[in-house]
Amino acid sequence: MHVVIAEDHALLREGLVLLLSSAGHEVVAVAGSGPEVVPALLEHRPDIAVLDVRMPPGFRDEGLRAALAAREEIPGLPVLVLSQYVEESYAAELLGGGAKGVGYLLKDRVGRVDEFLDALDRVAAGGTALDPEVVAELLTRRRDSPLDSLTPREREVLKLMAEGHDNTTMAAALVVTERAVSKHIGNVFLKLGLPPSDSGHRRVQAVLTYLNNVPRRPDGNLSGHR
Repeated sequence: MHVVIAEDHALLREGLVLLLSSAGHEVVAVAGSGPEVVPALLEHRPDIAVLDVRMPPGFRDEGLRAALAAREEIPGLPVLVLSQYVEESYAAELLGGGAKGVGYLLKDRVGRVDEFLDALDRVAAGGTALDPEVVAELLTRRRDSPLDSLTPREREVLKLMAEGHDNTTMAAALVVTERAVSKHIGNVFLKLGLPPSDSGHRRVQAVLTYLNNVPRRPDGNLSGHR
């Protein structure tokens, strides 16, 4: 697949290029600062963009803003965001509003090559890939949300769904049958009010139901803890 990389750290950027090229993908462009990202994406229209959150010139959220802007110009553009820390406000903003084909991983995950490449494939195919630490942070911080009705096991299933796992993998992780996993997933959909007509995207919508309920600051922006 064709990939655009946006990362200001030269060593990590070159490492990503080498890793993706070795895996059979073609890196069609690289960007080292926020203002370079959107033009590169609009020119090359890649199969997926791999973006750092904080980039020059401000080292705040330039990569994220570029991802959001690019998705407005190229609807459905798959975006895999990398971050040094768990910053749930960024994850929520990127994933909010019914988005699909998005991922949020901690940079440490890049070192786990198989996991990173698997996440890349899932996002490029229109799925989601959330770092387990990000999911854990989100699921434990929110109160008084639609998730309050879920049992602990249903929360575990939702967490695994958010990470992008299929039913077989979830069954192995939870040491239950796939039939049991299907039942738990059905309960999650029912309790979150996701109708059967949305069957193609209900896994994504189940995660978004949580993310869209993250508290907002008085200025209207999503709150964060870092």
